[in-house]
Amino acid sequence: MKILMFGRGVIATVYGWALQQAGHDVEFYVRPGRSAMYGEAIDLDLLDMRHRVRGQRVAQKWPVRYREELEPDHDFDLIVLSVPHHRLTEAAAFLAPRVGQATVLVFGNIWAEPPAAIGALPVEQVAWGFPQAGGGFGEDGVLRGTLLRSVIFGTLGRPPTDRERAVRQVFREAGLRPREQPDFRGWLWIHFVANAGLHAQGLRLGSLAKLAGATGDLREALLISRELLPLLEARGLDLRRHRRDGLLFRAPTWLTARALAWLTTHVAPVRVNFEAHSDPEAQEPRGICRDVLAEARQLGVAVPRLEAAEPNFAREGTGRV
Repeated sequence: MKILMFGRGVIATVYGWALQQAGHDVEFYVRPGRSAMYGEAIDLDLLDMRHRVRGQRVAQKWPVRYREELEPDHDFDLIVLSVPHHRLTEAAAFLAPRVGQATVLVFGNIWAEPPAAIGALPVEQVAWGFPQAGGGFGEDGVLRGTLLRSVIFGTLGRPPTDRERAVRQVFREAGLRPREQPDFRGWLWIHFVANAGLHAQGLRLGSLAKLAGATGDLREALLISRELLPLLEARGLDLRRHRRDGLLFRAPTWLTARALAWLTTHVAPVRVNFEAHSDPEAQEPRGICRDVLAEARQLGVAVPRLEAAEPNFAREGTGRV
């Protein structure tokens, strides 16, 4: 399959590498002028969890191909659109007249209603998913991160289409195990408020990396996410359909915070993911917290813990992600 990764972010790079290793033809779309800046190869330092319990370290220079133009008559079969949630509308608007016959995998955080978030993209050509990988580019340009075996796919209240099943098969061929979320909208929103709690505390400390192992701060993050559950109900989400996903926030925080502190210091995939989010000026964490707080205020839902954390995310970051 011919695949276009939209942008050269962490998720696009990690999964682009995995998909190419499986024999697919992978290119990256980047903004004009970026190809020369990025160079001909990406330095990878990954913990690949697909085939071994403890993972396999991958350290290599991966030669990649870029393109800075995208015409509507292209021959890509799949476009993987994984951008920060605050850039999704802009990216979808760019892609809408250039989709051609490709399937677009929307692959990341969404806080708006999913059909509204993708704007003019043809819904019948869209598949929905969420990555199970993470990491970050260091100041030395090396991408350090983790690729888990599973990957999340979902639908919005109907069975997967032929296009969506084809996307799942592509990821299976790359050694990844699809996990299905039939109420993907609800799953995304629960994940989003979980991120809001973590980022609110991470920003207070300076970055998400500093939250690793910090039991007290992780407990406060869980309490913030817990107080956001009524906001999800106010948005029309039936939390009874997501009991398992909400269990982390309903369980005693003295227990879950200790468990998370242990995980973020002793379990390599979790630790690497936290450590890679070390940029104190990243924009996406602030955007997540601001958008959730704005929605709570609009719907009249009390969120005192998140409001108390507002000074840590009220300002814009530098735009780095």
